[in-house]
Amino acid sequence: MLRNEVVAYQALPDELVGFFPTAKDKRSNETCFASKAEKPCEVKGMAEKVALRPCQEIARAIAEALAAMDNQPSDELVLKRNYIERLKREKNPEAIVAELPQLASCDYQAIPEDDIVRLHWWGIFHDKPKVGYFCLRIKCPGGIVKPAQLRGVGELSVSYGQNYVELTTRQNFQLHHVHLTQLPEVFDRIHALGLTTKGGCGDTVRNITGCPVAGLDPHELFDPTPIILEAAQLFDSTPEYSDLPRKHKITISTCPFWCTAPEINCVALVGAAKDGRKGFTVLVGGGLASTPRLAKPLGVFIEPQDAIPVMVAILELWRTNKRYRVSRVKARFKFMVDDYGPERIRQMIEQALGRKLEDYPETPRPVGFNNHMGIHEQKGRGARDGGRVYYIGVPVLAGQMKGTDLMALADWLESFGGDFRITRQQNFILTNVPESKLDDTIALLRELGYSPFTCPLVANGIACTGDPFCNYAVTNAKGHLKEVIAHLRSVFGDEIWKQIRLTLHMNGCPHACAQHWVGDIGLQGTAATLPDGTKQEGFDIILGGGIGELPRIGRQVIRRVPAHEVKFVVERLVQAYLQERQDGETFQQWCLRVGDEHLRAVAAAPVALAHR
Repeated sequence: MLRNEVVAYQALPDELVGFFPTAKDKRSNETCFASKAEKPCEVKGMAEKVALRPCQEIARAIAEALAAMDNQPSDELVLKRNYIERLKREKNPEAIVAELPQLASCDYQAIPEDDIVRLHWWGIFHDKPKVGYFCLRIKCPGGIVKPAQLRGVGELSVSYGQNYVELTTRQNFQLHHVHLTQLPEVFDRIHALGLTTKGGCGDTVRNITGCPVAGLDPHELFDPTPIILEAAQLFDSTPEYSDLPRKHKITISTCPFWCTAPEINCVALVGAAKDGRKGFTVLVGGGLASTPRLAKPLGVFIEPQDAIPVMVAILELWRTNKRYRVSRVKARFKFMVDDYGPERIRQMIEQALGRKLEDYPETPRPVGFNNHMGIHEQKGRGARDGGRVYYIGVPVLAGQMKGTDLMALADWLESFGGDFRITRQQNFILTNVPESKLDDTIALLRELGYSPFTCPLVANGIACTGDPFCNYAVTNAKGHLKEVIAHLRSVFGDEIWKQIRLTLHMNGCPHACAQHWVGDIGLQGTAATLPDGTKQEGFDIILGGGIGELPRIGRQVIRRVPAHEVKFVVERLVQAYLQERQDGETFQQWCLRVGDEHLRAVAAAPVALAHR
């Protein structure tokens, strides 16, 4: 078993000793972190020269040597088994952007399907039905958006996207309805805003997420935003990191509430302190889809200057291991962590860095739940008049907004130097609001149809894109989430949700973009068969899952509920919880205590006619 192949660091094979930086080597981890510490290095298989940092060169050499010793599959086998690897080998997907004007001049049906797939690397994929209209995913590292950028995205939505914008769980914007012929102009305008779609999809480092109130929240350990921005720039500009075995998700945060869900990321840097020093501990191997995993702690403490070298080492170790390129199904970093175990992963990182990492024996956990909604005073004094400043967290129903809303908010934020920030829960936050502007800001929000005081069900509900846009979806996830929330509010009112927390995660398919495995109530789209044999939209219901205080992958407890019945099933579950809960018991804890048979019995109980 791979887990038993652990070799002590001190017993490193002679073949690798030469790769380590010595005490006399000037290429220290400190210089690795500095952006100026770069030198040209010819990248294998690429015509251009790319500036690599010393930490990348060292990690790359170690990773390639380790891969060569690890009985890797041959290139021939990889290309035989994996269509996407062949596609990447035949034409670099990064290069497809240069062909965009030519592609836009064609009928979309004349574009080879391989090139449609390569467009994914630039955050472009077909809306459903496939008739020449596309979704465009715009990356916002850490979820931070400046007013001019916000206005620009709003204008793009109005001009090209039917005034419709989605906020995503990776703190991106998504536009829909963009026609193939419009893509070159849209790309130019996005670039002019200082934004990018590169790496929005494909085998890349996806948008790096962070706490949406980083730098503002008095509870954070320190502000990691500079690390997020530097890492995003490095990974976007290094060609090899657009040729990973599959997508790679990173979150970097010192939020004590773990609002970015580090448990379900490939790599998570979580704020930690040791001996009076502030830094990170590291979790690896999280991910959802149809084979969910929670991230495992590496048991290390790293200081901020080591953050990027450690992330580089992980990427190089995974990128060079061909075992995870043979099958797309197994092409996720979580499977490498499964195979080798976190102990061996840590040792390989140390081999790539050339030194041991500090131990952090504690099992890291968040201090509680906080989605940063409502009105909160920021740390420091940032207002132009020197007075108090606030951030305002605003719930967004199903993450759906209008481009005109973005434009109005941009104008208002620009008047006092505020930012717009996207949260993992598909909500937004307005920052740097002076105390004197609070009432007017709330009035503007209400005029646009938003309020920081909206029922918490809205703030804690997540839905994927679903029908009618996503080609994988079999249900209208956003529409059904709104229906369930409206029903629960009508039955139970709004006040109860301030006393108890319920997170609803609704997906249109098994891909788990809305993270249904870790919601209080997760709903996965499927086809339900009615008594007469006809099929219609339906959902499997997942219970017992969660992140934060009690991290756990949920269980599919109730199968194939017709979509029109889902709100009643959820109502019965909530009603039973309210009647049976013990002191301080959360919905998740109740589900785990009463067991699946009881939950199924509750779900199948008759529905009161008054609720229909």
